[in-house]
Amino acid sequence: MDDREAELGFVPQKEIPYNKLLPYADKIDEESTRLLADIKANLGRAIQLRELRPGVIHWTSRLSMYIRLYGRKFSKEDHVLLIKLVYELLTIPDLEFKLVQKFAQLLITLLKKKELLSRDDLELAWRPLYQVVERVYYSRFEPLGLEWLPHTIDNVLKTLVKFARVYFPEESTQEMLDEWRPLLCPFDVTMSKGISYLEMFLPTLLPPEDHGMGFKLWLEELLNLWDAAHSTPTWEVTLVELFARVANDNIGYIDWKPYIPKIFTRILRGFNLPVGSKKVQVGRAGNGYDIPTVCIWIVAMMGPDGLIQKHLQQFFRALESYYHPSNMGKFTLKLQKLVHKLPATFVRRVHRERYKKPTWVHPVKEDFLLTNQDITAFVECLKPSVFLAIFCKSGHLEAAAAIQHLAALRPELIIPLLLEKTYVALQSLTEPHQLIATLSCTVSVSKTLLRGGKWLPDGPTHLMPLLQLVLPGIDPNDIGKSMVTFQVVSTFVSLVPVVDCSEAVHLRDDLTDIEREVCSSSAQFEDFILVFMDRCFSLIESSTPDPATRHHIDTSKNQLESVLEIALSSTFSSLLTQSSPQLNQVALDKLYGFVTTHVFDTKVAGKMLADICRVSARVNPDTALKKFIPHCCEVILSHMSAEGVQKEQELDDELLFKLQILSEIVRCPSETILPYGDQLIQVLESTLHLTCKQGYELSGIVLKHLLRAMTFTYPREYRSIAGSFDRPLTEYLPVRDWVKPGDLHNLGIDWHVPTIESRDFAKKLLEIFLHPELEKLKKFIRGETLSRDELLQSLNIVYMCIHGAGAILPWWKGESLNEELFESEVSLSGVNSTVTNLDNDPVLDNAREEIARLLHDLTQYMLTHCEDDTKSLFIVIKLYHALMTYKGVVKEEFDARWKSFNIVKRAMEDKLKDKKHHMRALLIDRALLQHEMRVLERNILPYTELDRILLTDLIQLSTSMYSEVRRHAQSVLFVGLKIYAYCKRDVLPSILCNLKDDPKISHQQFKGALFVLLGIREWSLATLHDFKTVARIWPAIVHAGHSEKLSIMKLMEDLVNKIHRHYETLSIQTQVSDDSIRCAAELWSASNPKPSLPAPSADELERGVLTLEKRNNEQVSCYNQLINTLVDSINSGTLRWKFSQIALGLLTLMIRADLPLPPNAVNQFVSGLVHDSITVRKTAINGVAAILRQHKKKHKTVEVDPFQQVDLPADYPRDEIHMGDRLDNSWHHYDSSNLPKTQEQWDKCVMIDKTHWGYYTWPKPMLTYAPLNEQPNLDRTREEMSEGEAIVYDHFSNPDFVDKLINFLSLEERKGKDKFNTKRFVLFKGLFRNYGDTFLPLFKPHMERLASDSQESSQRCLAELISGIIRGCKHWSFEKLDRLWEFLSPVLRSALNNMTVETVNDFAASISIACESRDPRKLHWLFELLMENQLSGEGGSFADSSRLFVLQGGLAQQEWRVDDILHRLLKCIEPHLSHSYKNVRDRIGSTLVNIFLYDFPVKGCSPTISPQRKEFIEKLVPHLAVLKDIDIVPIDSDNGEKQMAVKLCKTVMKWVTGSLARMFHAVPPELFKLLPVFAPLESCETDDELQQEAQVTLACMAQALLQPDVLPIALKTIREQIASGRSWHARYSVLTYLQVMVFYNLFNLTSDEYRAEIRDIVLESLTDDRFEVREMAGTTLSGFLHCGILEMDDNLQRRFEQLCKTKLLKKSARVVQQDIQALIQRHAGVLGLSACIQAYPYDVPQWMPQVLMDLGNHLHDPQPIEMTVKKTLSDFKRTHHDNWQEHKLQFTDDQLVVLTDLLVSPCYYA
Repeated sequence: MDDREAELGFVPQKEIPYNKLLPYADKIDEESTRLLADIKANLGRAIQLRELRPGVIHWTSRLSMYIRLYGRKFSKEDHVLLIKLVYELLTIPDLEFKLVQKFAQLLITLLKKKELLSRDDLELAWRPLYQVVERVYYSRFEPLGLEWLPHTIDNVLKTLVKFARVYFPEESTQEMLDEWRPLLCPFDVTMSKGISYLEMFLPTLLPPEDHGMGFKLWLEELLNLWDAAHSTPTWEVTLVELFARVANDNIGYIDWKPYIPKIFTRILRGFNLPVGSKKVQVGRAGNGYDIPTVCIWIVAMMGPDGLIQKHLQQFFRALESYYHPSNMGKFTLKLQKLVHKLPATFVRRVHRERYKKPTWVHPVKEDFLLTNQDITAFVECLKPSVFLAIFCKSGHLEAAAAIQHLAALRPELIIPLLLEKTYVALQSLTEPHQLIATLSCTVSVSKTLLRGGKWLPDGPTHLMPLLQLVLPGIDPNDIGKSMVTFQVVSTFVSLVPVVDCSEAVHLRDDLTDIEREVCSSSAQFEDFILVFMDRCFSLIESSTPDPATRHHIDTSKNQLESVLEIALSSTFSSLLTQSSPQLNQVALDKLYGFVTTHVFDTKVAGKMLADICRVSARVNPDTALKKFIPHCCEVILSHMSAEGVQKEQELDDELLFKLQILSEIVRCPSETILPYGDQLIQVLESTLHLTCKQGYELSGIVLKHLLRAMTFTYPREYRSIAGSFDRPLTEYLPVRDWVKPGDLHNLGIDWHVPTIESRDFAKKLLEIFLHPELEKLKKFIRGETLSRDELLQSLNIVYMCIHGAGAILPWWKGESLNEELFESEVSLSGVNSTVTNLDNDPVLDNAREEIARLLHDLTQYMLTHCEDDTKSLFIVIKLYHALMTYKGVVKEEFDARWKSFNIVKRAMEDKLKDKKHHMRALLIDRALLQHEMRVLERNILPYTELDRILLTDLIQLSTSMYSEVRRHAQSVLFVGLKIYAYCKRDVLPSILCNLKDDPKISHQQFKGALFVLLGIREWSLATLHDFKTVARIWPAIVHAGHSEKLSIMKLMEDLVNKIHRHYETLSIQTQVSDDSIRCAAELWSASNPKPSLPAPSADELERGVLTLEKRNNEQVSCYNQLINTLVDSINSGTLRWKFSQIALGLLTLMIRADLPLPPNAVNQFVSGLVHDSITVRKTAINGVAAILRQHKKKHKTVEVDPFQQVDLPADYPRDEIHMGDRLDNSWHHYDSSNLPKTQEQWDKCVMIDKTHWGYYTWPKPMLTYAPLNEQPNLDRTREEMSEGEAIVYDHFSNPDFVDKLINFLSLEERKGKDKFNTKRFVLFKGLFRNYGDTFLPLFKPHMERLASDSQESSQRCLAELISGIIRGCKHWSFEKLDRLWEFLSPVLRSALNNMTVETVNDFAASISIACESRDPRKLHWLFELLMENQLSGEGGSFADSSRLFVLQGGLAQQEWRVDDILHRLLKCIEPHLSHSYKNVRDRIGSTLVNIFLYDFPVKGCSPTISPQRKEFIEKLVPHLAVLKDIDIVPIDSDNGEKQMAVKLCKTVMKWVTGSLARMFHAVPPELFKLLPVFAPLESCETDDELQQEAQVTLACMAQALLQPDVLPIALKTIREQIASGRSWHARYSVLTYLQVMVFYNLFNLTSDEYRAEIRDIVLESLTDDRFEVREMAGTTLSGFLHCGILEMDDNLQRRFEQLCKTKLLKKSARVVQQDIQALIQRHAGVLGLSACIQAYPYDVPQWMPQVLMDLGNHLHDPQPIEMTVKKTLSDFKRTHHDNWQEHKLQFTDDQLVVLTDLLVSPCYYA
């Protein structure tokens, strides 16, 4: 039994270690054990008594708070039980969403530390959690407004699944695959759903022996799917997240080798980088992969073969130039993120392999552990890009983080280079951006640098040079530079003891050379401190406004000055904290001298100096106080002794300045201040009642800080080591403690805790200063006169006393009203945590309560007699805030400090070795935060009678006459309402009484009440999770007094909008599952501590059932009452139209999925459909659509076996997965020769509405709808209907009502902006679904009329009606359907013939929506109708294109199941491919994309029976062949064949570009048959449209992803058919094509065979006859050398040099043809060498100087050689200018002389 088990009675899972460091640590165990026993008892009882609200909510929040305060301080048994208990609560069916979110957040906290519980300790069923996620993510009711979900619930659940999936059982993987595989149809939206579920839920952390039940079941299958995808559909990104996770969880257990080139190619493509010389750059769809995911994947795949490293090197080589500061673009942020995240991920892996404590999770496979060579190679690979990224214009922070991580791995490779750049930047005056960037990076590596060690022994020696060089950066004219300088100084000195150790060189003989050097340099610390202080004093002096103008300008601080003030004081704090007493004394003397000889204004400069004095006094209190307090007191008292000072409105600057200094230096430990107590009291007595406001406020701050010094608990020092710095150097050498981490178990915190003496002094101060003021206020309340200034002064003193002594003023006691307001079967108590060792003082026990009661009386008096004294009321309001919340810690300050602590911790932690090796100061800060958190948790108090009084006062102030008073009071009221969780019901009447339509209620009271209801940010009283509250507020809003004031109307609108935006569905009938009750009962048999209360008895359990039923019934009656109130209000006729609409809007929020809407509300909505107001009609449409969904009958389903529906061979493999068209899914395709046209055929047909089912695999079990005779009857009489249904029936059976409705719906709303309205469609769908064809006769005449009307709005109304009827007739009998289509077909024909440009999109949307999720055989009438007259030419080109568009919409929804129609459509289209009209050609191109979309070649996929691309292209190629030489033989307008070919080509290009954007797979090989046709068209100047289409098509094809089997075909086509073809335009064009194609498929082309092919193409083009082709070949070559696809080797260099030496004949003897060939050869050589130079724009390889010299020799060659050389030299000069000092070192002196001659233009005057 270990010590903790003996102390606690159980072994805690994981405690918060900082609790042991608190000064009252001995009391914490008892307190936590008691609280845990209470939580177990009350939570267990609340669940067993079925009380979710408030019982379970109250105690689960207490459990969250327990974990915040004590960590997971419970036994493993309790931990598992609590997880199971909360899991059962979360998975209660139909649980309220807010509770789902709350329980999920608690579960995340319980599951977060996975190392505490292994898979053997805990198992969680996955399906209940999946059902919760499905209910939230894909709610059937939310789109209709039947459910309203919290905004953040999605992310919370996603995080929960992430932590829970670790504990899913082994067999869950197979179960999940069976569940979600049927969703994987790439053409359907369900693909994203299926993949996102697999990514979210699949467990990937199974032990190696269970991998066969884990990722091995699905990895290869999903990798094949990923490999086939090309255009980054959304699901591909999700899939990559799954791959990254499985790779990271199973390093070494998966062979990624075959996929590595493809992975890197896709990652590179994801950056969408601009490449090559193409005029047209096409943005690709999709944003690439998520960068952190990519980094995890890359790092997890690294193995012993070095393959990933090799690819990574080429990857960064290709990216390097994009990191250069001059190459900014949209891609920059993603590249910066990559360089930030990749090293961080790599460091995480090294940490995991080498330093992390082993847990139950299986380690990385032995032979896959990263070696030292791997780490070095990784750092070397990233180094160039990271050092370029430092100077990126969009910010250097990512690069600084990258430098930090790389330096942690290999400091010797990173830090010397960084220091070199930093020293250069420090010496440059002209580039502050460089200085800021390099210094930020230096700060990030400060720990590694100063730690020194084996790999960077001289690191510490850089401290003094750096500190002295940065000091000029403190510059009043450059705040940015000053801030980074302060950051450097502050960070460096916080890591090292600032002690002069120079004597150690003579005193010790055990020093290393480096230590001797460092000790010697430490003698400069004193000079550094003095110079640093001088610079800071200059900065302070420059912040002082000119005395002449000071009183006339605004001296309040701006944001920059505030930030600078914090930076200055925190840097001084670090410096003085770390300094030895001797150096401290030096600094103190200098500071004292400065303070005593200067006077500053108190707003900016004075505040800065006072902060420095505070820091100095905190570090060295005895000496500092001895200097400052007597001096300040003397100056103040001498000023105060002058006559009339008390009455002066403006005080002497020196007096104010010294008061300010005094107010800061008294913030020291109490024992050091007590000796000066009498002096300080004397100062306070003389200054607290000054007439000058600034004077008495500063004096009040002295009092506040003095009280805090006496009563606060805080650490006295934050040094980097526990001992003092003034020990003899022979015993202790401070330089050996540089960058020493704090030892958490031996931290030696010296706490300042209040003592009896300090508390007595605080009491004395309160007696002297507080009590007289309280007496004054009492007299004022009794009627004695007190001027406004005196009142303000008194209130200021009271406020300062409470804010100073809050820590020792106990909360008032009183009987809790919680149980009175909320009936509960369990206690709703708060928490009382220890925060001090002192016992309570009876004198102070009631002080807070007395002040509160006095404040109440004062407020009432002031509101009656002097409400216009707003300044005093502001302080009164601040007093309310302090009294209710302040016990020594301000929550906002705590939150800010917690945030900044985490930022510093993240910046300074050693991420490589151990995350707990923090600096001592940081650990002390965390201990203080732990104490403050405990203080704040005590603030959760019971709601007493006094709290009620104070909140009522605040409500009165919130409805005051004055807007500023209202605003201040409201913000404090909101805090109060949040602190007292159960007070809302209590204070509501006081708020709502101000909303009545009553002349006695002023406009201000009304406005104030509305603001109180509105709340702050997302929070509002009107959307509380309490039905009783909502049921009182909403009617009050509807009946609120009316005001014509614009401000009130705007406020009312904001309130209603906020309700609609943030309302969440409240549960009315709650249930508690038996499993959770059973789980709760186990708490009493679990480990220690035992629950503090007995388990509920059988009687109590029975009573719990009855209470729940009673509560549910009350909620139902409350719901009905609210609805009746709203409906009665609307119908009363007393509401104005605006409020009537508000009431109707609120009524829509009350339509629920679980309770039918009462008949009166149904009637309200249905009758609203024909209301005169368009707003009411719109609201009514939404409402009636939701009501019809409520009325929807459940249709019976039966299981069918898909394999029984067709004759299959006996040995047919049922369990194998083959995506695509197969025998077993052939039966539910559309077959025009076998359509269900008779009742008998219809009955035999098994209809499957889900389009995706069967494409990948079949669901288990597969359900379809039972026969019609087993379904609910649609032909019901009125008597068979419910009351709500009958109301709908009555209205829609009335011809007048239908006439009116259709007339309204066919009105134009916003001219030119109306679109197909899905809300109306849902209304019609619901109507015909619920009532069959009952109402069809009434709609028929309208539909016929609308079909013949060419008005835009009439056609749109018809489109909505048609889609609603088609979707609504899902469960009609065949006979009814046949009759329907008999009527609908002519109507639809007529409508399609009357389509206009404005309505074609509406009809396309209508047909598309009508065909969604329907078996195509059910709609055979529609499809056959749409196939009629396609491209017949009737009605002209618009009719042809629009009919095709409408059909396309319908076919797109049916996807792969309508192959029959696709074949017929293709046959119909083929004769019209070269149609005369562009709009028809464009539409045909788009339709062809749909036709061939399902030709989807995936490994293991059955070939499609839909049309196939290959056959189609083979038919096209002969017709297009005439265009191959278009630039040699131009198009003749009389040549009919060529004209037709051009039109055909335009259609084909439209199809190709559409396909590349929309198809899911990579480019098929047959597409390259078209490339020779497209290549020359890019330069066709006779037809602009053809040229533009060709440019876009080629750009799209070039960027497309090519599979390995397609690459040889692509290269062969380029080389044999284009690069060696007759057309030079094609040869030129294909080079620009090749540039992009190679870059976007870079890693797929790395084999020697491909490289040789590419090299040959480029080198052959270098010797082309045309100058343009040669020049483009040179550009292409430089790009390929740059990205590493070709290498600059000796052979290549020799080849170019050889070509350069080609002899040219002398001018006189030239033979034209021979000379041209020689010139071409020579030009090719020069272009080749130029390409080599241009391939390295930002560095100078070893071979480059000589090549430049060689090029210089050709400067006087004939054109175009001369021009090429000049351009190359000019580009070299431009790109190498920035780092020329570094680059020129690569050249010899002779070469530099020659180069200078070459680069400097000859002077004009020379």
